[in-house]
Amino acid sequence: MTAPSPSSPEAPASEQTASQGGGAGPAGSAGTAGTAGTAGTAGHAPELQALAAAPAALAPLALKIPIIGAVAALLQLGMALAARGETRFQLATSADFLALPVLHLPAAAVIGVLAALSAGAAAWALHRARARAAIGIGVKAILGAAFALSFLTWVGAGRDSVIPLVTILSSALALSVPLVFGSLAGLIGERSGTINIAIEGQLLGGAFLGAVVASMASSPWVGLIAAPLAGILVALLLALFGLKHRVHQIVVGVVLNVLVLGLTSFLFSTVLAHNPAGLNAAMRLPALPIPVLAQIPVIGPVMFKQTILVYLMYLAVAVLSVMLFRSRWGLRMRACGEHPKAADTVGINVMRTRVNNLVLGGALAGLGGAFFTLGSGLAFTKDMAAGNGYIALAAMILGGWRPLGALGASLLFGFATAVGQTISVIGSPVPANIILMIPYVVTILAVAGFVGKVRAPAAEGVPYP
Repeated sequence: MTAPSPSSPEAPASEQTASQGGGAGPAGSAGTAGTAGTAGTAGHAPELQALAAAPAALAPLALKIPIIGAVAALLQLGMALAARGETRFQLATSADFLALPVLHLPAAAVIGVLAALSAGAAAWALHRARARAAIGIGVKAILGAAFALSFLTWVGAGRDSVIPLVTILSSALALSVPLVFGSLAGLIGERSGTINIAIEGQLLGGAFLGAVVASMASSPWVGLIAAPLAGILVALLLALFGLKHRVHQIVVGVVLNVLVLGLTSFLFSTVLAHNPAGLNAAMRLPALPIPVLAQIPVIGPVMFKQTILVYLMYLAVAVLSVMLFRSRWGLRMRACGEHPKAADTVGINVMRTRVNNLVLGGALAGLGGAFFTLGSGLAFTKDMAAGNGYIALAAMILGGWRPLGALGASLLFGFATAVGQTISVIGSPVPANIILMIPYVVTILAVAGFVGKVRAPAAEGVPYP
């Protein structure tokens, strides 16, 4: 069969156009290409129009925070219905600059107002979720603060005892110190790609060495300087076996925790117990009130009338928050934790970065361990860290591997511990042990993804090279 000529009716339109407009030269070629492109676009016009008219895919509804807020509001409503009488809050201590009177509040009314506030925050969170917009940390803070204050009001309703609000907040901040330092130690290690399970051993070693050196030098300040050395030693062992010899980092961390626990317990029983005055004296770092700021009612005694450890905690969180995301050091660290091969390609020494971060984290954890002895004014005892290293890891995960998030999660743990200690003294319809379980329940929910998705660094625990 003979092919149709370009001028015949059977010839395609594109060929006819090419024959007429593109005899020779660039003009003809351009005309051919332009006409062909137009014809192709016209041929696909219905498909393109249908694609443009199709509805855009929407992100799934993030209903976790609205659900949590609604449940919190319902629980607060139940507290309001069960509350009887007044709740008395003590807003100052005898040592404060400004003596505030005891605050008498009608328990049911206060809890009802806070329940309405939680319901409003939950409704706003639902509105933001339906709009596929970020809910923000403010709504979460309102929900948490409203529920905590409602619970304290319910606990003290109709009782003769006073709720020492300032004491609870001060204790919560102090109890969070080892957790914050421990979570920061884990954070900078994992951000560079190394899993640091040995935080428990670093805290315990810092508490031990700080107490011993402070007793020998008769100065808690000298012990504070020595405490980070214990954490650094544990970190170097973790780097030696976990990074250089490629032993599984989680296994090495657990073994180091057991090693430090056994070693400190042995030395306590055989050495410290026979000379407590010279090697294990109870020494305490003095409180250092900041002028003017320490005189602010409620906030001043809580935040600005603390030991040097608390102020160092403020500094560490602030510096790491800036350095981690706004400096070349932080960029290199995160590159080693996310894609070490790419980091190596651009000239970053991955091994050195990981070792340096482990050493820095060990120093921070050892400093946090000094709280158990020098910060609390206690002599060293066996297993003094009491699992706080593992709680610090949970705080790191709950905080999303961010310094401010780790601080918030650690404060949650510290607040729950302080509330549990307080209500065990003043009495409560809820056992204190139940209160102490709250942070662990929150951690389980966070790890399960109910509170929010958290993503670990992609190359954590992966040896390189």
